[in-house]
Amino acid sequence: MSNSTTPHTGTEPYTVPLAPGVSAYVQPDGGWCLNNAGFVTDGTTTLLIDTAATERRARLLRDAVTGSGAPLPSLVVNTHHHGDHTYGNCVFPGATVIGHEACRRETLAAGLQLHLAWPDVDYGTIEITPPALTYTDTLTLHVGETEVRLLHPGPAHTVGDTIVHLPQQGVVFTGDLVFNGGTPFVMMGSLSGSLRALGTLRSLDAEVVVPGHGRVTDPGVYDTLEAYLRYVADLARTSHAAGLTPLEAAQKADLGEFAALQESERLVANLHRAYAELDGLPEGSPLDLIPVLGDMAVMNGGKPLACHA
Repeated sequence: MSNSTTPHTGTEPYTVPLAPGVSAYVQPDGGWCLNNAGFVTDGTTTLLIDTAATERRARLLRDAVTGSGAPLPSLVVNTHHHGDHTYGNCVFPGATVIGHEACRRETLAAGLQLHLAWPDVDYGTIEITPPALTYTDTLTLHVGETEVRLLHPGPAHTVGDTIVHLPQQGVVFTGDLVFNGGTPFVMMGSLSGSLRALGTLRSLDAEVVVPGHGRVTDPGVYDTLEAYLRYVADLARTSHAAGLTPLEAAQKADLGEFAALQESERLVANLHRAYAELDGLPEGSPLDLIPVLGDMAVMNGGKPLACHA
């Protein structure tokens, strides 16, 4: 199935049933801090995939889960450490939080990361709650008869990404390896690794793709993302060789077919990552975030990035 054309036009979160006991939770319009989540339940046990950026939004997610008839989650999987996917962990105090070992490390290191980036947002009461159960390559969970496979693709969106694959249902929750309608964002991970991650996602043959942001869709979204990432790689090679800074390259760039993607200011951040890889830095090496965020603000018309949570 594909939900890419479902006529949801409002701004309120909504739940999309994907298979018996499997649902996606979508927060329109998928912009900064408006992430997706999901849950898997057999009526006795519930596994939640990601939470939300504020206490209020996490409580709405919790209400959506219990309102469906599912019990409160006893397991929460974080697809990566970013606050829009992890801040709401604390709203599920009885749950075991699961993630890649680097997700735990980065969650602890980043702390109240969204508060630093967007200090004026009403986040509510947030207690940083990192994964208590970690894995390195793969981990398989079972919710009743449903097999839930966790896969780490290597550095991509971040250094600690997790793909959540339900092979029997043909469903994959990608976290921010996939933005549907939004610009990919590899500043904290790897450009080349993101291309490899798309190959991993394709190999799963899941017909239903739940992106980290944007509407539920199908594997066709991978083609758009791959084309964009290859565009960034080509732009980085030519601009780096010409001695242009990432900002100069982004300002001169013609986005062409990708101009319609939301958050186009991410191009300059992606170029910073691509330049780092061209300079020989290991994938996922930390970048100095202050100049990168400053360059994104320039590309955003001189305005700070807006958190929509």
